Amino acid sequence: MRGKEEIEISYQPLAARMRPRSVDEFIGQGHLIAQGKPLRRAIDNKVLHSMILWGPPGTGKTTLARLLATSAHAHIESISAVLAGVKDIREVVARAKDIRATKNQATILFVDEVHRFNKAQQDAFLPFVEEGVLTLIGATTENPSFELNSALLSRTRVYVLKRMQAEEILAVINQALEDKERGYGERKIIFPENLRKKIAHIADGDARQALNFLEICVDFAESTDQGEEVSEALLQQILSEGMRRFDKGGEVFYDQISALHKAVRGSSPDAALYWFCRMIDGGCDPLYIARRVIRMANEDIGNADPRALTLALEATAVYERLGSPEGELALAQAVMYLAVAAKSNACYVAYSEAMSDVEEYGSLEVPLHIRNAPTKLMKQLGYGKDYRYAHDEDDAYVAGENYLPDGLPKKRYYQPVPRGLEIKIKEKLGQLQKLDLKKDKV
Repeated sequence: MRGKEEIEISYQPLAARMRPRSVDEFIGQGHLIAQGKPLRRAIDNKVLHSMILWGPPGTGKTTLARLLATSAHAHIESISAVLAGVKDIREVVARAKDIRATKNQATILFVDEVHRFNKAQQDAFLPFVEEGVLTLIGATTENPSFELNSALLSRTRVYVLKRMQAEEILAVINQALEDKERGYGERKIIFPENLRKKIAHIADGDARQALNFLEICVDFAESTDQGEEVSEALLQQILSEGMRRFDKGGEVFYDQISALHKAVRGSSPDAALYWFCRMIDGGCDPLYIARRVIRMANEDIGNADPRALTLALEATAVYERLGSPEGELALAQAVMYLAVAAKSNACYVAYSEAMSDVEEYGSLEVPLHIRNAPTKLMKQLGYGKDYRYAHDEDDAYVAGENYLPDGLPKKRYYQPVPRGLEIKIKEKLGQLQKLDLKKDKV
């Protein structure tokens, strides 16, 4: 009989135990691994090439990397871009060179969440990919064209994995319940079909999440004379407790993004920090939050405190350079600053109104007097005629001048609010408006 310590060491979660051992056991992604499809040919022909596997969580990216390594009899090294640095990459390269020299075996470097690597980290393994020391297989949930540098993208092929359909998730669940070696086939599990379908639906295309829910259900199944039964009440309890963490792309995700944005807009640094931490804890890509923070600086603060945008951009740059966890502190600082900064949506409103007029009035011509006149013909046609150079005027301002096209109703898009720096901007624009009125009366 095995001891308690040995049992704990050998334990594997259901999702790990049910990982497909061959391409024939793999469910989903038929556009890539059906007979004759690109990845299926690579697996069957034992051909290795560097690639990026882009798709939602739980769609089989890690499994496909392992299947490729197995088929090509390659050594596989796995690192997470969240935790690894340049030093770890160098160590992998050293082992890869040693394995090639001693065993004549290729090495696959599987990088999970490869989009988390900054440019310096991506550049660190690029030469070894070019030399053939490593075959890179990167997994990402983010669009590679935005997150990976062009040099790396040009040396890899991108395969897009699709979110799994509910019927495919159901097949994964049934496979686990029927498998006698790795799943629950040896046990008498009573799990009604409608409850299996409910898990398949709630998993929202994530096979790993579905298996995690299934494992918890079986662990807490009620023993009866007929077997171990999973009831609807049990499933409901497990699902409600298991959804605490945030689910990117789902309703909870957008609710938390909304809560963060509204807390910043509402000048509540504590609530803003709390929602920021909830999202980081739930696995949100910090760069996604950074992009939203930049948007908040534009939309809700604007010229009331232009430093907010600068700080948001600098925090993003810090995260891109340092990664986690150091970079997350810079983002937290930016979130709290934005929350306490003076608020104004005047720029956002002005931009929206101006865009609306552009769409409504079409391509109105630029007034002749403010057109450029680099040629003699243009001057003869009146381009630039009667233009007054602002720096030659008192206070560098041409009172009464019009820079908008004819045919556009006279209006003021930008209406500064009486908060922050916009107090001064409002005063300045008021003074200029008085000069315009004085000029009109002359």
